[in-house]
Amino acid sequence: ASRIVSKLIPGDVVLLTGDLGAGKTTFVGGALNALGYKDHVVSPTFNILKCYFEVKPNVFHIDAYRLEDQNIEIGLEEYIEGNGICFIEWPKFIAPLIPVNHIEISLTRIDDSVREIVITDKTDSHKELFKSLEGR
Repeated sequence: ASRIVSKLIPGDVVLLTGDLGAGKTTFVGGALNALGYKDHVVSPTFNILKCYFEVKPNVFHIDAYRLEDQNIEIGLEEYIEGNGICFIEWPKFIAPLIPVNHIEISLTRIDDSVREIVITDKTDSHKELFKSLEGR
């Protein structure tokens, strides 16, 4: 997470997919810690959105889990398209709001301490990020 967030810029959108307990929120916490955030990060499952203005660039953390089959016109696009890095858990529930230019990080739980992480760039616009991760 720290290597990835160091290559992101305001306006970047990162989709986090994986089953419950795969480590999506832990990933966001690692990214925030790398940006200097000192507190524990919890999923905004019940709030839907948590904003971190105390780090630069700003980070917007969306958990869309509770939005399945709900009206998604609640103003999230302001943050998704905003001047910060936006991490979105359960993006399939707000698919119409997802920009074409995004990174997807899929986390699969192998066991209690091992995760498989697959990163894809739908538009090939983050070449610098992928170059920095080569051989990892």
